[in-house]
Amino acid sequence: MTDLHERLNELKELGLYRRMRMISGPQGPRVVLDGKPVLLLCSNNYLGLADHPRVREAAADAAMRWGVGAGASRLVSGTMTIHRRPEERLAAFEHGEAALLFGSGYLANVGVVTALAGSGTVVFSDELNHASIVDGCRLAKADTFVYQHADVEHLAWGLRKAEGRGSVIVTDAVFSMDGDVAPLQEIVELARLHDVRVVVDEAHGTGCMGPGGRGAVHEAGLEGEVDVVVGTLGKALGAYGAYVVCEQAMAQLLVNTARPFIFSTAPPPPAAAGALAALGLVEEQPHRIDKLQANADVLRDELAKEGFSVAGSTTQIVPLVVGDARVAMRICELAIEQGVFAQAIRPPTVPEGTSRLRLAVMASHTKAELRDAAHVLGRAALQAGFRPGTGVPVIAAREAAAESAAGAAAGAGPVDFEADVPQAA
Repeated sequence: MTDLHERLNELKELGLYRRMRMISGPQGPRVVLDGKPVLLLCSNNYLGLADHPRVREAAADAAMRWGVGAGASRLVSGTMTIHRRPEERLAAFEHGEAALLFGSGYLANVGVVTALAGSGTVVFSDELNHASIVDGCRLAKADTFVYQHADVEHLAWGLRKAEGRGSVIVTDAVFSMDGDVAPLQEIVELARLHDVRVVVDEAHGTGCMGPGGRGAVHEAGLEGEVDVVVGTLGKALGAYGAYVVCEQAMAQLLVNTARPFIFSTAPPPPAAAGALAALGLVEEQPHRIDKLQANADVLRDELAKEGFSVAGSTTQIVPLVVGDARVAMRICELAIEQGVFAQAIRPPTVPEGTSRLRLAVMASHTKAELRDAAHVLGRAALQAGFRPGTGVPVIAAREAAAESAAGAAAGAGPVDFEADVPQAA
């Protein structure tokens, strides 16, 4: 048996050791990190609603009225009026028939994939899908086919190979480590052609893009064309938990077969109430979404001036790929010393050789703060021995990881389609 200290030392030597940092105060654009004031550039509080007075007040009022915890799972005694209200509002917001609250986005994705992918079926999963989708594939009784990132030709080839087997395509809408958007129109067209279901995880799309902040599915004009939309309450909506929007029959199927829904305590009332208040703000103040997108454009422009490659990102997520995990960590530490917290992301979150700083913009940042942050990151990179523009661009990083990602990402006994897989153009 491997000694735990040896394993920890091994992680440190590889540059993969992580420690939790302590933030004092609410998740605003500026925080105190381990006692040091910094600009926060790696939070998913995209619209700045986690510390909004209305959201805080709603959560506090809910704790006084309904208590802190729900006390049971949804199918026992855990379904309360404070759960039904946001479900109704979220279904209306997404223009869907029904919505279900889950305890987290992780639980929602695992629950949906395992409920829809039974024995003898195939799950088609983008190689850069979130870990929650990957784990859903691992736990499902179905086979898994991992298609190359956003490669609709590879997906189409796999669908042809699996013709006649009940299948489901699962994809992130916005990919959390690259900031690009899935080719949803083409995916839906393939799903129609092959009569398979589509599940889209809008964790980083809800509240951040699309008409009224409804996400990438609505931005692509696919309202009503996606079988299941998964959204989160813990990012742009500033609270905690997740939701699934689908037709009524699908919702009832999930209530009765999605194990994370059945066997988890219902979301806490304060989180549900806070998310409901945040949703109201999104609907009332669409300028927050415009400000978020404008801020992301400012940061990309300033980073490009510093020599960083930001090609590929079109959203509020802007990755700076540097390749080596130790270098990424060094840039992170140097930037913190200069007042900017941009977390380094290393394997296993991203493939080997594609370590990066994953920057996340908030609507509550000022343009001046983002310009200054770009300059700080440029200096930190040079001090760490990394010259921006000479590292691994995002697109090249994807290609480098593609050879091994299919098997490593799924880990679920992928379908043996690869003998005559077509080469990417």
